[in-house]
Amino acid sequence: MKERPRIALVTGASSGIGEATVRVLATEGFETIAAARRLERCQRLAAEVGGRALRLDVSDRASVAELAEAVSEVDVVVHSAGGALGLDPVEDADEGGWREMWESNVAGVMRVTKALMAALRAGRDPQIVIVGSVAGVEVYEGGGGYTAAKYAAHALAQTLRLELLADEIRVTEVAPGMVETEFSLVRFEGDSERAADVYRGLEPLRAGDVADAIAFCVTRPAHVDVDYLGIKPTAQATAKIAYRRE
Repeated sequence: MKERPRIALVTGASSGIGEATVRVLATEGFETIAAARRLERCQRLAAEVGGRALRLDVSDRASVAELAEAVSEVDVVVHSAGGALGLDPVEDADEGGWREMWESNVAGVMRVTKALMAALRAGRDPQIVIVGSVAGVEVYEGGGGYTAAKYAAHALAQTLRLELLADEIRVTEVAPGMVETEFSLVRFEGDSERAADVYRGLEPLRAGDVADAIAFCVTRPAHVDVDYLGIKPTAQATAKIAYRRE
C-alpha cells in the first residue's frame, strides 16, 4: 500500500514567508494546509498548489478550536503567523500593539500547538517549526515589544524541544534577519517609503529564501533535528549592523 504524503499545516499562509512555505512544501511532495485570517488568499493559494485552505486567527481561541476540528491528520506544523508593530521606545510604547505582538508571536504558537498535539503525536515523522527572528536573540532601540515577543518565542521553541523529546517530535526554530515581505509595511502602518527604507542599499532575503530553509529542515531524515537555523542577508551581520551601498 502506497504511503500517504506528509501533511504540513502553515499558519500565516496568506502572504510572505507563510505563503512561500506552502508553495515550496507543495513542490517537495507535501499535502499542504494554508491557514490564515485572509481566507480568500489562502483559497487562491490552495487552488494553485493543490492543497487545502482554512481560516485561522491564532489570537482567537474559537478559531483555533475550529481549526483543530477540521484537521484530523497533520505531520508538520509551521508557525509563520506573527509580525511587528511600531518602532517606539519603551517609554512611548503602545500597550495594544505589545499585546497584539504577544498574541500573534507567542500565545498563538501555544494555542495552535496545543490544539494539534494529538494529531501530531499520531503523525508521521512529526515536526514543529517556529519562524522566529534574529530579534529573538538580539535587541535594538525601538524594538522592545517585538524583541520581547520573539525572545519568548525562542524560549518556547527550546522548551518544546525538551518537553517533546520522548515523543520524538522534532522542534525547529528558523530565525531570519531582514526579509522583504509585508513585514515592514505592516510595522509602519502602510507607510511604504518608511518600509522601503529598511532595505535601502542592500539585498534583503526574500520569502522564498526562508521557505527553502524551512523545507530543508522538514525534509531531513527522522533522526535529524535542526534545532535552530539562523538566516540573514549577506549584507546583514546583526539585527542592527548591516552594510549598505550608497
